[in-house]
Amino acid sequence: MATFTQLGLEKNLLQAITDMGFETPSEVQEKTIPILLDRETDIVSLAQTGTGKTAAFGFPMLQKIHIESRTTQGLILSPTRELCLQITKELESYGKHKKGLNVVAIYGGASISDQARQIKKGAQIIVATPGRMKDMIGRGMIDISKIEYCVLDEADEMLNMGFYEDITEILSHSPKDKSTWLFSATMPKDVAKIAKKFMHSPVEITVGSKNVGTENVSHEYYLVNARDRYLALKRLADANPDIFSVVFCRTKRDTQKVAEKLIEDGYNAAALHGDLSQNQRDLVMKSFRTRQIQMLVATDVAARGIDVDDITHVINYQLPDEIETYTHRSGRTGRAGKSGVSMVIVSKSELRKIKSIEKIIQRSFTKKEIPSGMEICETQLFHLANSIKNTEVNQEIEPYLPNINEVLEGFSKEELIKKVFSVEFTRFYNYYKNEKDLNAAAGDPSAGHNPDSVRYFINIGGRDDFNWMSLKDFLKDLLSLGQDDVFRVDVKDSFSFFNTDKKHQDLVLSIFDDFKLDGRNISVEISKDGRKKGGGKSGGKGRKSGRRSGKSFDGGKPNFKGKSRRRGQKPSGKGTGGKRRRRN
Repeated sequence: MATFTQLGLEKNLLQAITDMGFETPSEVQEKTIPILLDRETDIVSLAQTGTGKTAAFGFPMLQKIHIESRTTQGLILSPTRELCLQITKELESYGKHKKGLNVVAIYGGASISDQARQIKKGAQIIVATPGRMKDMIGRGMIDISKIEYCVLDEADEMLNMGFYEDITEILSHSPKDKSTWLFSATMPKDVAKIAKKFMHSPVEITVGSKNVGTENVSHEYYLVNARDRYLALKRLADANPDIFSVVFCRTKRDTQKVAEKLIEDGYNAAALHGDLSQNQRDLVMKSFRTRQIQMLVATDVAARGIDVDDITHVINYQLPDEIETYTHRSGRTGRAGKSGVSMVIVSKSELRKIKSIEKIIQRSFTKKEIPSGMEICETQLFHLANSIKNTEVNQEIEPYLPNINEVLEGFSKEELIKKVFSVEFTRFYNYYKNEKDLNAAAGDPSAGHNPDSVRYFINIGGRDDFNWMSLKDFLKDLLSLGQDDVFRVDVKDSFSFFNTDKKHQDLVLSIFDDFKLDGRNISVEISKDGRKKGGGKSGGKGRKSGRRSGKSFDGGKPNFKGKSRRRGQKPSGKGTGGKRRRRN
């Protein structure tokens, strides 16, 4: 393995590397740094989160810029303000021996005038989120017409968040002959598209295989009934007493709700999502880094700025909208050569997604059982025993021991052990002694929640900018049902299918009685075996087979904020299909 010296880095950067305690470069650094130092080229580097990508582009940029110039020479775009600040701090650490270096972070949620003043002082490198960067360019506060290097960091995530137009606009103000360095954990079609549009014959570097997960992470899934999802989460936490985890939910609302329930139940937990102020987010992350918080419940977007070592578990409370996002989630653990566990809590209707993820990450999941209450009691007792064994005696306790010994006089060693451990055992035993088995029988994953479920046909689909997850969100919000009460959502081009439990049948049919979306009649009919049932009912009114339209909504995209509503019902405001812009 090469050393940092062999990569061709200059002395002041090597000194910073020594100061930070880095010994040998990671694989992505070893493959990327020599190429970027050796020649002016575009590059696409694919590597998982936590593999050292910031140093892979940071060191070459710091070495190649002209420190004596106050002109902006390097631009780094990243998806979130947390990641923007993190990259800025790392670059400042890498370049601390380069006198006169000025790296400025540009992001939303902070004073735009203060950031403009920092730029005016002369910033050789700007690290920015696309939204704020576009705004400041539009106001004439930033000039990137002379940049030599542009980095698109976490490119897949920026595109998932809807930043394609912003990136296009930003780069239109930059020189065509600049070097563009694209770093991404996965290589979906949109990333390939942006590489083709903005780059010239880029060198491609792949660490591992495209879109795969790290080998240091084991992948497990737990099959439960949908209504038991939260109970399963608590048991997984109790079965791992030293857990230090990120729990992923899909929406801000679910994130806040789960965090509040965990706190109410006595867990050290907190929520991290886009509705928090910057100050609130900073406080949450500070508490998490110092381990005052053991379970950080987060949305995918908010979690992009999490750079915390030693996370033991990633728990997928809900699977992500985009299957590729699972790679980013699992990359939060198993970093810096350490092992980690990625857990997925799934209901029967989601089992097929496990297979899809396995194909992408090229790793197999292990099906595991949610531990029983008595297994958790045993785990907690042994954890307490090891904690006592490994506890260093505080000598300040000596003055109190005579009185303690007097109180406990007459008890044998065995009796004292029973009493000490009964304190912990009783707490868990009383809670779990009558708790049920949470494990669901696997059965046929296509069977839905139960044999009494009803399958429906609806005349909207992919051409209306819906995917399975956005249609599910639309339906559950419109019907006021829970996250897992709408399932087996199957989106075709101009129509779709979905299931609910039979008890919701009347509700579904009544809601879609004379339902209009942007002036268009939306019909729902009971289906059988995934086929439209001719002459079936839609909201209690007979409709002949084939009465559906493949046309898109007005303007080509659904608008749930204004026109789409049932009589007397407020619009949901959710469920827009396709890629949603900065949803979390």
